[in-house]
Parts: sequence; C-alpha cells; structure tokens
Amino acid sequence: MNSIELGVFAAVAEAGAIGRAAQQLNTVQSNVTQRVRALEDKLGVTLFHRSKQGVTLTTVGERLLPYARRVAELLEEARLVACDDVVPGGALRIGAMETVAALRLPPILATYSARYPDVSVTIATGTTEALVARVLERELEGAFVAGPAQHAELASFKVAREELVLATSPRVSGVAELRRDHRAAGKVIVFRAGCSYRQRTDEFLAREGLVSVPRMEMGTLDGIVGCVTAGVGFALLPRAVIAGAISDGRIRAHQLPDEIAYAETVFVQRRDTFVTAALRCFVECTTDHSA
Repeated sequence: MNSIELGVFAAVAEAGAIGRAAQQLNTVQSNVTQRVRALEDKLGVTLFHRSKQGVTLTTVGERLLPYARRVAELLEEARLVACDDVVPGGALRIGAMETVAALRLPPILATYSARYPDVSVTIATGTTEALVARVLERELEGAFVAGPAQHAELASFKVAREELVLATSPRVSGVAELRRDHRAAGKVIVFRAGCSYRQRTDEFLAREGLVSVPRMEMGTLDGIVGCVTAGVGFALLPRAVIAGAISDGRIRAHQLPDEIAYAETVFVQRRDTFVTAALRCFVECTTDHSA
C-alpha cells in the first residue's frame, strides 16, 4: 500500500465512478482500475461495490477513506514544510463572516498586502458554522467566526468585541413598538442558518414575545442593510457595520440587553496544521489590528 494507491482510492470514493475519477486525475480509466485492484489485493478486502451506475464504498472502504484523506493532507503539509520560505509567498485561504469581511478585514488585508505582496489571498465568506467546518476539513487555513470557539481541534484568539443593536427603519421608535405591533416594523431579516447572529436574533425574539414575526432570510450583509433601510424589516447587526447608515438617518439603532448585545469575534485555526510563513504573518497582522 502506498500514497498513490490511497490517493486514487480517495478520488474514486469521492467521484463515485471510475471514469469520473480518471478524468479528475487526468489519467486513463484502466490505470485507476488497476490501482484500486492492487490496493484491494494488498489489503485482502473489497473496497467498493461495483455496478453499472458506478461504485459505492463497502464498510471497509468507509473505514479506510478518512485515513487516505489524512495521508494526502500530511503529504501536502510535508510539501509546505519543504517549500516554505522565511518571506511569505504562495496562497493563503481565509474565511470570514460577512460582517467581519465588511468591517474588520479590509484594514488587516491592506496591511498584509503592503507587507507581503507575493501572497495570493482568497477570502471565503459564510456562517460561523460553515466556516468552522471548512477549517476543520482543512479547506481554509483559518477563519474569523463568532466566539467562543470551543472545539478540541481548534486554537483561537479574540479579534474584537462587537456591540449588536436592533436595526430598524427610522420610523420605528423602539422595542416597545415592536411588541405592540410588529407589523409596523415588517419582517425580521436574518442570515442563513448557522449564523451566530441569527441565534441571537432568535433569543431576542423569544425574550420579547415576538416568535410569530415572519422571517426573511438573506445571504449577504449588503442585502440585509438595504432591506432595513428600505423599511422591509428589522435585524440584529453590529453597530460598527451600520454606523454610516445610522449617522445619515437611514437606519435607527436601538440598544439591546447586555446578554444579547455583545459578541466576540475570534480567529480560529487547526491546532495540528503546519503554520506557513504566510499564515503566521497574517495572524501577526490580525493581532496588530485587534480591538
């Protein structure tokens, strides 16, 4: 058993067919078939159920797949260790919540790009739940998420403490008006499931007896802010993110109870992943800008 055979096995498992795996590996189908059979012969087990529709993992194959993926990850880490320079270069994949991407990330990226222009940075936005999952799966080197991040495989540090406010159109006088007639403020506008701000919104609605308020789910911060400004509904958002809209009168901000209002933003990364020069220097820039 060797890393090439394990890599081919993992590719077939993920593709669900020998032909598709061959295309992804840029090789011929017979080569993939030969590698899989060689691995099965060495182990003395059957790894796939074969049919005209494709292949599916046997019970043994399902047990082997996580190890095959880990071998590939270790080989990639070994390559990074061998190629990593003192001066950061290459690629860096970072995740961030929409609110962080809008507010906290630009000055960090400005500093980082000025200091280390040879690094190609990719930013992926998403919910806390989705970003944590991508860090754990090693799809991202790190991510800005809502804290606390309590996971045995993750290390984290605090980046900022955000104050959340109830954001409404200017005509809404406050929470008391929502309790009297929530229709006057429209729908509650929330991020996708998995967002920590959405969880806090649910806590707020339950606390105020507003669980029957109709919802509108949106995937972007700009969309939520635009809908609040237009009077479509209300949302819980960081005060700093909507400071401009508050100051020019497009949005009215209402203070929330302390147990709901304050949320930490943290940066998470895997404890067991090799830290490249690019990631190490990104963390340093983030620390420099932490509130």
